Amino acid sequence: MQVYERFKQLARLASREEWYRRVVTPEVEQLIARMPKPVGSFGYDAWGYSENAAKLGLGVIKLLYEKYFRVTAHGLDNIPAQGRVLVVANHSGQLPMDGMLIGGALAMNPHGPRAPRAMTERFFPTVPWLGSILTGMGAVIGDPLNCIKMLEQDEAIIVFPEGIRGSGKPYRKRYQLQRFGNGFMHLAMQTGAPIVPVGVVGCEETMPALANIAPLARLLGLPYVPLAPLLPLPARVYLNFGEAICFDKSAVSEEEVTARVELVKDKIRALIDRGLNERTSVF
Repeated sequence: MQVYERFKQLARLASREEWYRRVVTPEVEQLIARMPKPVGSFGYDAWGYSENAAKLGLGVIKLLYEKYFRVTAHGLDNIPAQGRVLVVANHSGQLPMDGMLIGGALAMNPHGPRAPRAMTERFFPTVPWLGSILTGMGAVIGDPLNCIKMLEQDEAIIVFPEGIRGSGKPYRKRYQLQRFGNGFMHLAMQTGAPIVPVGVVGCEETMPALANIAPLARLLGLPYVPLAPLLPLPARVYLNFGEAICFDKSAVSEEEVTARVELVKDKIRALIDRGLNERTSVF
């Protein structure tokens, strides 16, 4: 009996190691090694980013990016190979598939891979296991102080100014941009970080929501519970990265800041239209 149990343990270990080797390929190892991402001697940074978690996460994302969602990305040369940058995109799809795929595009950028850092909603860390997984892969709670400190360390940060207004909207409002918060613009102005707008097309169709089950959402303490497919559908995703935009500190009123936000929003809307015109079929 002891020999049999030991054999099963070894078999499980072998399968895990084989699975890890299949996911964390030499290409993934090289991409992580090329990223300008300083970590401590134990392989972590101050926010919990882990090189081992990043390797595993990128390996899985790479498979989804290339095989399941079959992503087409344009304009990746607009992402600086190093230095601080805010990558600002439209938000959709109930689950953060858009953030995952934008992060994959940054990490696999042929013009210079970057370690993507995504600003997440505060409820994600409350979901069992998910919080620690996202943290290890580079996600950080969307607090302005976190963002400022990370930009000061020349990170590449993904921001969705629509927040849950965008991700939780019903399918009938697909590709209709919701209200943008002004926070990202204040961060860009304060730190001098360029903004790279991104138009995401396809994530609206990965989990089309017919409605929000509000009573259940309140019961679970979640911002929304969509009536949608249980798993993301394999819609083709198009990512269009626009030219970087730099803003100085000359805007003194909130109205001026809002005008700058609307300028970025218009850029993203044009990039979304480009993606919609580009695709020939949803799937």
